[in-house]
Amino acid sequence: MGLSLEERTRINLAATFRIIAHLGMHEAVANHFSAAVSADGKRFLLNPKWKHFSRIRASDLLLLDADDPACAERSDVDATAWCIHGQLHQRLPEVRVVLHLHPVYTTAVACLAEPRVPPIDQNTARYFNRVAVDNLYGGMADNEAEGARLASLLDGKRRLLMGNHGVMVTAPTIGEAFDDIWTLERACQILVTAWSTGQPLRVLSDDVAEKTAKAWERITDFSQQHFEEMKQLMIERDPSVLD
Repeated sequence: MGLSLEERTRINLAATFRIIAHLGMHEAVANHFSAAVSADGKRFLLNPKWKHFSRIRASDLLLLDADDPACAERSDVDATAWCIHGQLHQRLPEVRVVLHLHPVYTTAVACLAEPRVPPIDQNTARYFNRVAVDNLYGGMADNEAEGARLASLLDGKRRLLMGNHGVMVTAPTIGEAFDDIWTLERACQILVTAWSTGQPLRVLSDDVAEKTAKAWERITDFSQQHFEEMKQLMIERDPSVLD
């Protein structure tokens, strides 16, 4: 008998935490990933409060209901995670996966007076006209209204560059979400390195940037395979991720 949707999602999401820790993109015992396991998107898995990404197992993930306010009172649920992820899964049923991180290069770009990812290469071009920006950081998300505000900012886009904060990526699958946030961090690393030279950027034309972004959108199988390769690496390193 094959695995259920929830069982598969638990394994894939747990592997994503391990991969992000392996790549050094985690933030102490903070930041959160979630993935929907119901058709309406409201029942979702979330990492438990203050557990390091490198130690998360499939069985550690919390199963929550975005319509159940009692989830906010649980001691193993981080308040900021509930405010953000709970609202996204409640309001946007098409969003199956939400990854929120503070990776160094993407966060550095988010801290600029004008947060932006100009298309200067193949990686940065993936995000041409495809990233929403939040310029109203007001401290840690501690209420559902803030989560609702963030959800509204996506407005048809899948990525949110969170000014003075970090980044949030949404996707239909865990594999696509992982590859997306990895590529965005790589894109920002390239961008920050180019800016650091003090030389003018050679920005791609809008036509070439749009063509490149559309090409990325046609190769979701590349994203899935990137994730599968990294997942297998994590399983081989430490099979406890499957527990």
